[in-house]
Amino acid sequence: MNESLLLIAHGSRREASNDEVRELTVRLRSAAADRFHEVDCAFLELAEPSIPDGIQRLIDGGAQAVTVLPYFLAAGRHVIQDVPALVAEKRADHPEVDIRIAPYLGTSDEIPRLLLSLV
Repeated sequence: MNESLLLIAHGSRREASNDEVRELTVRLRSAAADRFHEVDCAFLELAEPSIPDGIQRLIDGGAQAVTVLPYFLAAGRHVIQDVPALVAEKRADHPEVDIRIAPYLGTSDEIPRLLLSLV
């Protein structure tokens, strides 16, 4: 199955912050090359592409499955309401594509180890 990964972030008025997400996406793409056909990023607001547009680009590129990976640390309104609503719209538009949401970053058991590695 042709599976793609979409890293999603909030988006920022500060373009350098959005570029950080894009640069992370490039590194993620390299690390996941054998697992995903394509790896891309999208933003909830304030930057492009939007989450629906990001999903659509992957589908247009041949994705039969899309995993949406929320790059968020906490289960705020965006993680609980906004992202699922946007993904649900794309599922309705493309019932033939398996579109799923991975757990958000803050749920990872690796976070404490990662934080300690920074100090």
